[in-house]
Amino acid sequence: MQGVHLLSTIVVLALASFIASATDPGPLQDFCVAVNDTKTGLFVNGKFCKNPDDVVAEDFFTSGLNMPGDTSGRVGSNVTTVNVDRIAGLNTLGITLVRIDFAPYGENPPHTHPRATEILVVAEGTLEVGFFNRGHENAVAFAALSSQNPGVITIANAVFGSDPRINSDVLTKAFQVDKNVIDYLQKQFWETN
Repeated sequence: MQGVHLLSTIVVLALASFIASATDPGPLQDFCVAVNDTKTGLFVNGKFCKNPDDVVAEDFFTSGLNMPGDTSGRVGSNVTTVNVDRIAGLNTLGITLVRIDFAPYGENPPHTHPRATEILVVAEGTLEVGFFNRGHENAVAFAALSSQNPGVITIANAVFGSDPRINSDVLTKAFQVDKNVIDYLQKQFWETN
């Protein structure tokens, strides 16, 4: 009986080694400041690493998150992203921070982050569930994402602004609206926030 139990344990452990994960790779060292110098030879998380002897405090610093973004666009919001492209020291640390400014009644269009989860903190004003600003004043929120490169897919852009275009007959059937509505939506300029 002990042999069967031992064999079962080995099979379970072997199967567990085949489980996949969809996250950023784990860091190989404490930090790996991203650099565009391909001569360094060490390539981690899609970036080359700066020689640790050349790392300076500025590699882990940015300014401007205290400044409101321009919310005069069509959707009434502005997203300021701080990721590995803005702070090279974030490479391998698996985090992105964003500041989202909302004009009254502004919105951050429905979207997803294919490589990250997100947590949002409202610092000023009022946001309605789904992160729509239904208040009469400006609002500011900060979000943290669990990836150095979370990506963003804005739903309206993906559906109505794709290139090549999705056949309007398919969208008419999927959304159960008149073809003129789909044609109108596909002609709009969809801005990326």
